[in-house]
Amino acid sequence: MTVSTPMIIMFVVYITGMLLIGYIAYRSTKNFDDYILGGRSLGSVVTALSAGASDMSGWLLMGLPGAIFLAGISESWIAIGLSLGAYLNWLFVAGRLRVQTEKNNNALTLPDYFTSRFEDNSKILRIISAVVILVFFTIYCASGVVAGGLLFESTFNMSYEKAMWLGALATIAYTFLGGFLAVSWTDTVQASLMIFALILTPIVVILSLGGIDTSIEVIKAKNPEYLDMFKDMNIIAILSLLGWGLGYFGQPHILARFMAADSARTIRSARRISMTWMVLCLGGTIAVGFFGIAYFENNPALAGSVMQNNERIFMELTGILFNPWVAGILLSAILAAVMSTLSCQLLVCASALTEDLYKPFIRKSASQKELVWVGRFMVLLVAAIAIYIARDPNNKVLALVSNAWAGFGAAFGPVVLISVMWKRMTRTGALAGMLVGAVTVLVWMKYKWFDLYEIIPGFLLATIAIVVVSLMTKAPSAAAQARFDEAEAEYKAS
Repeated sequence: MTVSTPMIIMFVVYITGMLLIGYIAYRSTKNFDDYILGGRSLGSVVTALSAGASDMSGWLLMGLPGAIFLAGISESWIAIGLSLGAYLNWLFVAGRLRVQTEKNNNALTLPDYFTSRFEDNSKILRIISAVVILVFFTIYCASGVVAGGLLFESTFNMSYEKAMWLGALATIAYTFLGGFLAVSWTDTVQASLMIFALILTPIVVILSLGGIDTSIEVIKAKNPEYLDMFKDMNIIAILSLLGWGLGYFGQPHILARFMAADSARTIRSARRISMTWMVLCLGGTIAVGFFGIAYFENNPALAGSVMQNNERIFMELTGILFNPWVAGILLSAILAAVMSTLSCQLLVCASALTEDLYKPFIRKSASQKELVWVGRFMVLLVAAIAIYIARDPNNKVLALVSNAWAGFGAAFGPVVLISVMWKRMTRTGALAGMLVGAVTVLVWMKYKWFDLYEIIPGFLLATIAIVVVSLMTKAPSAAAQARFDEAEAEYKAS
């Protein structure tokens, strides 16, 4: 793909726009509540699109279409699992968590919620959950820095070190300035750009091939197995891919969007918007990879770089099929996917350090202004560590990123889900579930029994641990159960 001046200009315009939004959010941030949760003021559209964009990182436009380009439609099982998991998360957790966090001492973070919900005076839940968030999300942040660096490196033919800094600085800047509002507002723009790119690109690819029927015939002629949903799939493989959906219940950056909605009523509209956006985006990314097979089969002379790196398929198709100005806009969608996820991860880490460690253990009397600036400093600290880790794109620690989804899903997922559904759940049960889920994932990763994705046994065993230990220990206090009932009644009334 040849880089043109219009492409560079569109990238610069996009980044400038994100910084401008960050400045506007900075002017709207009055206290720490605003900085880390937007003052619980997000409407349905921003809640929906921010939740989607914070979830879908560079893999949506690079990893998944590249996998489908290589293996065919059978790789789309993961999209089905993610769609189901996201819908169930919106249906069972989103509205309830919004109300429960408000009733439980206006909790601003997951560790804060766990501490209040289970009356954990020992603060052990706060410490453990904050540490889990920091460890996994710092690695996640490093992955985002690497993805942005590789994008700029391959697009603008610059050194990886320069590309890494260029890709990270804009995200760090608007997150530092505007906090949660900046992240949520930019997520909304980024989600809009992503869906535009993922609807337009496959349509143009199909039209260039003469229609869907012609495209499918070309793919079938190359290899009929590309159309087989069960190619190289057994029940374990299918369950493993579907199991990715379980991760949604425990992802702090997604759950924070539910907590920031202006009301539980907003969640219902947001669910419809977010799921429509997600299905269209996943359908588009599958179509890019699938019909890309036919395009490069008909145009083998153009397929060189895609054959060397299948994850470049979206970039190559946009560079070939579109005017450079339009291609610049579409390629910005990849940057949008990377920036939206990285900014959310930076903010969750900063929130954990400030709200869950600094405020309760170091400066209980800290003012709102002090907490905002500590939060901003923590954004810089986490970003610096992430950039240090990411300085080598082949660093082995980044291999752990693929397991972080399972780690969060198993350690936090059952705890969050059951805590908003069952008032009999206890502090000891929550602690047992968190530890069992995390340990099961780590052990399963090491031994890889049955080739089953580790989130499935981790989620299952954590759920069992929560229920069994809760029933074996003293029931929550009458006040805690009353808060639960009040929150549940308010949720149902909404």
